[in-house]
Amino acid sequence: MNGTFLAYAGFVAFVLLCLFVDLKVLHRGTARVGLRDAALTTAGWVGIAVLFGIGVFVFQGAARGTEFITAYLIEESLSVDNIFVFVLLFGFFAVPTSAQHRVLFYGVLGAQVFRGLFIAAGVSLIHRFEFTIFVFGAFLVASGIRLLRSEGDAVDVEHNRTLRLVRRFVPMTDTYDGDKLLTRRNGRLIATPLVAVLAVIEVTDLVFAVDSIPAVLSISRDTFIVFTSNILAILGLRSLYFLLADVVTKFHLLRIGLAATLTFVGVKMLASHWVHIPTLASLVVIAACIGTSIWASLRWPAPETVVTEVAAAP
Repeated sequence: MNGTFLAYAGFVAFVLLCLFVDLKVLHRGTARVGLRDAALTTAGWVGIAVLFGIGVFVFQGAARGTEFITAYLIEESLSVDNIFVFVLLFGFFAVPTSAQHRVLFYGVLGAQVFRGLFIAAGVSLIHRFEFTIFVFGAFLVASGIRLLRSEGDAVDVEHNRTLRLVRRFVPMTDTYDGDKLLTRRNGRLIATPLVAVLAVIEVTDLVFAVDSIPAVLSISRDTFIVFTSNILAILGLRSLYFLLADVVTKFHLLRIGLAATLTFVGVKMLASHWVHIPTLASLVVIAACIGTSIWASLRWPAPETVVTEVAAAP
């Protein structure tokens, strides 16, 4: 595992401090996260990632620094898919605005733990069994093609397997109790619908991680770079949701950019033994794919009917 124990311990401690400040100081008792607050918080998270990237450039060199920036860009771009799901879930469950930040906080916290385990396993597999890089590459190409052909297929929340399991085995109220996950009814501790929302969020992130982590591993085999870029991108996911929730459906062509990104990094992994694509070149290609798809979405807005369909896309 790359990086020292002190480096990992220091980074994790910093992340926990940021989460504490975010929940207990910046958003303590917040009824609703406004657009201005979301924009400032998002800028803060991105600023932290940029400063961390500068630190990587200074202490580990330009090659590692470029790997971090590229990996962060991939993860941040792919996380937009999560926002589509958040919009759908919160609408389906009619989650009160006062509870959305807290449930996303717990969702992000759980995602960070699972991402860490996934990254450690993925890097270990590549180091021990070199052929797995071809498996990851083929999987990413298939994911890119599947995403391109999906055409914004709707997600059927009502028949989601995770939701059905939670409803079957977890006693749950029909109404919310503020932003509490658990409440007491007739002296009995029982879950609120936020538990079901949280469970679907966690499982959905695991599904997305199956794509995003191999994509980042195509950029760097350094566990510390992969881990920190993933975690820093996820940290800003809550504020990014509140910033983009009302406009994310306007990026109806972003799916094409994400599909192109996944396909590119998959091909890069498949060809890695014969063709070396510099990380800086990968950064340019990925930025071009994402940037062009966002620009095209704004330049050629989708008809109202298409926007409604994309709003339900994962």
